[in-house]
Amino acid sequence: MVSNDPDFETKAADVIGLYLDPPAHAAVFCVDEKTAIQALDRKDRMLPLSPGRAQSHGFEYKRNGTLSLFAALNTSTGQVLGKTAARHTSEQFVGFLEEIVATQSPRREIHVICDNVSSHKTPLVQAFLAKHRRVHMHYTPTYSSWLNQVENWFARIQRDVITRGIFSSIKDLDKKLMRYIRQYNKNPKPLKWKFADPTRRITADSSVSVD
Repeated sequence: MVSNDPDFETKAADVIGLYLDPPAHAAVFCVDEKTAIQALDRKDRMLPLSPGRAQSHGFEYKRNGTLSLFAALNTSTGQVLGKTAARHTSEQFVGFLEEIVATQSPRREIHVICDNVSSHKTPLVQAFLAKHRRVHMHYTPTYSSWLNQVENWFARIQRDVITRGIFSSIKDLDKKLMRYIRQYNKNPKPLKWKFADPTRRITADSSVSVD
């Protein structure tokens, strides 16, 4: 999606700089929420893979509610800190930021990359930043969530857990999401981004696609 942000290049360079050359002795986290994840309980059992037939399931399902998943990807280690919540409010976001801070030593600077959703810029967030001077927020340009590496990880959990998942309740959905995060963190791998063609410079007028 083409960004209409007049400061696209400046903001993009700030975020990419944190990936390529992070500040010494600082922690960099990509943070976002995956909202309204549905706890769907399929009425028919899953039909497994067999020769000549893909895995499939019936189209009827029961809705058991929704959860939001907050995730913070540590760009240096690839580890993910996750938390589920019934709603994705600014209060929940600040609570998650508090959890991120608690994982780091008291003197370590923390850089948080996130998008421009309104819940990330409320007075509650500003009060949190005033209290925690070592936490620095970096906002991606508008319509540029692809610059946030946690979106890549969200695509993984969508594919591995959510799309074909069967969830008997909100509690069951929460358990399976958190179990996936624990398993993922046993062998995390940081993302290493690089230009395949350095001449293809990203600008505000670029048409961007992500594989």
